[in-house]
Amino acid sequence: MTWRWRYENANGGEVSDGPLPREIFPSQADAESWLGENWRSLLSAGVEQVTLLEDDKVEYAALSLRVE
Repeated sequence: MTWRWRYENANGGEVSDGPLPREIFPSQADAESWLGENWRSLLSAGVEQVTLLEDDKVEYAALSLRVE
């Protein structure tokens, strides 16, 4: 199993342009820790929300990077 983040705009469309990191993680915890450390730079790069994928299965979707 591998875990990765899909980067999305505010409408849920995938953001794939620009120099975004394409990290692969061995566990959900590793992926979540990485996001906790990097969400600000993703937001600065135009990512509004993320979806966590385990292989190709959605674990959870549309996690906003904006502080409410």
